Amino acid sequence: MDFLRPTTWADALAAKAEQPDALPIAGGTDVMVEINFDLHRPPALLDLNPIKELATYDTAEAPVLSRGDDPPHPPVKSGWLRIGASVPYTRLINELGDALPGLAQASRTVGSPQIRNRGSVGGNLGAASPAGDSHPPLLAGNAVIEVESAARGVRMIPATEFYLGVKRNALEPDELIRAFWTAPATGAQYFSKIGTRNAMVIAVCSFAIALHPEERRVGTGVGSAAPTPRRATAAEEFLSNELDWDGRTPFSVSAAQRFGELVKEAASPIDDVRGTADYRKHALSVMARRTLTWAWNDYRANKIAGREAS
Repeated sequence: MDFLRPTTWADALAAKAEQPDALPIAGGTDVMVEINFDLHRPPALLDLNPIKELATYDTAEAPVLSRGDDPPHPPVKSGWLRIGASVPYTRLINELGDALPGLAQASRTVGSPQIRNRGSVGGNLGAASPAGDSHPPLLAGNAVIEVESAARGVRMIPATEFYLGVKRNALEPDELIRAFWTAPATGAQYFSKIGTRNAMVIAVCSFAIALHPEERRVGTGVGSAAPTPRRATAAEEFLSNELDWDGRTPFSVSAAQRFGELVKEAASPIDDVRGTADYRKHALSVMARRTLTWAWNDYRANKIAGREAS
């Protein structure tokens, strides 16, 4: 097995172009497990650790998608966040938890402290496992993935189009993930996960919700309950029209139940060693109702506080 260790991003792209079957590695929290158990033997490893820019983040204008569409969100006042593919979960929690609460909550559920110090969203995206913890909040927040090749340059791929199948993503053989883009939260966000124990466990199923009050829209993300992470679009549309965005009234019990049912209907899980399909669907409906309750209570409390202050 060859071990490639470029020191610049340009060198990394050149190495990937020359050897497209080289497997990128940064934290190695997924890759090394598969190698140690002899589940996967790539012909080469492409070590991205020396490339410091992948471990940084900054603010930027809303991204322009590669197919020429409008940005997936209207521009927000504080600008978008562009987060390098190798920024570890620990830094997402400690440094970006206020701006991206849903992603920070999901990051706290990843493995042990040692894993969170090494693992990153870029690695989660590269592995494209349906059970990846960062996928639901990325979908709920309409994140965009920045990828690049030496030959064709940069592509901006919406998270909704990035996952193609079980452990398959939209990357071309010569492309590498450089960063992901997402707007800071303008409303409440929550993530919920069920596992076979309380910590250091792969999700049986997971769910994320994000309120986007400026657009009067709800975002969702469903994990470990289909061949790919996905949104529950019918549930989003229903709830976006059902909620009182002025925050003066709570949502009805029937609306919460219907939201949970629509989230359940969006899933297409399987039976496996971690849980049955029926259990996953039931759990998703419960998590959908609970995260909605938490998010809406926060939203209404902030609206009430704002009215009292004025």
